[in-house]
Amino acid sequence: MDRRELAALLAYIGRLDPRTSRPDPGEARDQLAQWHELLGDVPMATPHGWDARTAARNHIRISPYPIVAADIGRPWESYRRDRLGRHTDPTPAVDPDDQAAWTAALLRARHAVATGCAQPAQYRAITSGQRDPELEARLREVGSCIPPAPRAALARYRPARAAREAAVAQGRPDALAVRCDWCLAPIDEPCRRRRTGPDGKARGTAPCATAHPSRLDLATAQHNQQIQQDQQPSMA
Repeated sequence: MDRRELAALLAYIGRLDPRTSRPDPGEARDQLAQWHELLGDVPMATPHGWDARTAARNHIRISPYPIVAADIGRPWESYRRDRLGRHTDPTPAVDPDDQAAWTAALLRARHAVATGCAQPAQYRAITSGQRDPELEARLREVGSCIPPAPRAALARYRPARAAREAAVAQGRPDALAVRCDWCLAPIDEPCRRRRTGPDGKARGTAPCATAHPSRLDLATAQHNQQIQQDQQPSMA
């Protein structure tokens, strides 16, 4: 606040609590200089919730003591801390390799939030277990949330998933869609190769790149049955 705004604030406070009024011109100048020194960086009001007159009125309403500059400064600092605590620093729209520009953009955003010129940027909370219909439609259109180029690059590191995706794309049965009766691998998990020690006891298992034949036979039977069920309404 500049001196003119502080003079207006002191006049407003004097109307609510005459004890703070300074009829002597010299005392009024000293009071104005003191408040300007302490509250010069505090705004009179912001677009988002702060008003020094409201802070003054709240203090006068609940406190029996005359108001001082700290009774305006404390609510202002609480206001700043609350807003910065709810801010999550969105990604600046600058080149991330330019460290100076990146830091300056973050500081500008935080300063705008702290001074009440902008609202805090918060992460959206999970409101339900359902996906956005637009996202579902987009995933059905592209087939996966992973683009084709990264998917091809990752194929060598996850052969079981790559084989499954290739089978589904070619219309062949998905072996991982059923439980394996041989190694007891659950649905969506690759088959395991059992390792036994000299004593005949299991020592560990290792994932297989391909499914066991019995699991593939079961998936094929289920796939053919599903095809027959889909064709029955059209034949009728």
